[in-house]
Amino acid sequence: MITNNYRFAEHVVQISTTHEYFHKLAVEYVTTDSPELVITITGDDLVEEAQLSESSQKAEGLNVVKYPDHSLEVTAVHRKLADAFLQYDILLMHGSVISVDGVAYMFTARSGTGKSTHTRLWREHFGDKAVMVNDDKPFISFTADGKALAYGTPWNGKHRLGKNMSCPLKAICWLERSATNQIKQLSSAEMLDTLLVQTYQPFDPMLKLKTLSLLNELCKKVEFYRLGCNMDPEAALVAYEGMRPK
Repeated sequence: MITNNYRFAEHVVQISTTHEYFHKLAVEYVTTDSPELVITITGDDLVEEAQLSESSQKAEGLNVVKYPDHSLEVTAVHRKLADAFLQYDILLMHGSVISVDGVAYMFTARSGTGKSTHTRLWREHFGDKAVMVNDDKPFISFTADGKALAYGTPWNGKHRLGKNMSCPLKAICWLERSATNQIKQLSSAEMLDTLLVQTYQPFDPMLKLKTLSLLNELCKKVEFYRLGCNMDPEAALVAYEGMRPK
C-alpha cells in the first residue's frame, strides 16, 4: 500500500491505495499534519467501481470501456471522500471554477458544451487577474459569515490547470451554446434540477438528505445565471459583466 496524508478543503485525510497514480495527481495537497479521516482502497472497492462504471455506460447506451485499476482507484477515493466530507458540510460538484480579483465563478454544463474552452477565454481576456481554481470537480464549503468557498481538488480535468487554493464563490452559471452571447440571472428554483445533476449524489439515503440540505444552503449563498454563448472572446466579457460584484 502507498499511504500519504492530504489536506483537502481544510481537512486532513490519510489515503492508502495500491497504485501510485492517485498520489501523483494529489501531490500538491500532501501534508505532514495528523489525519481526521482514513480512506483505504481495497480490491472490493475496485470491483464495485468497475461494476458501477459498466452499469452507467450501459444505461447511457455507450460501448462499455473497462478502466484500469489505477483509474478505478482514483474514482473510489473520489467517492469515499465525497461521502465522508458531507459530515463537514462539504459538497463535491461538477464544474469549472475560475477566479478574477479574488472572486470565483463556477461554470457547469452538459459534457462537451465547452466549460474549459469558456474559462480559457477568461484567462486570455483577464490575463494574470484570472486564476483557475479547479477545472472539473471542486469542493464547496460554507463559512461562518455566510459565504460559499470553492476549493481546488486533484480531480482537476485533463489540462490540470487548477490550484491548491480556495476562493469565495459568487455565482454558478449554466453554460449553453448560442449564436449570440447573452446572460440571464436565474432563481434558485430555476437552477435546482441542474444543481442536483451537477452535484455528487451518494447512494446512502441519509447522505442524500444531507446533500439536499447543503444544496439548499448553497442556494442562499450564491447567485445563479444562464449564459448563452458562442466561443468568441466577447463571451468572457459578457459573462463577467453579468456576474461581477456591482
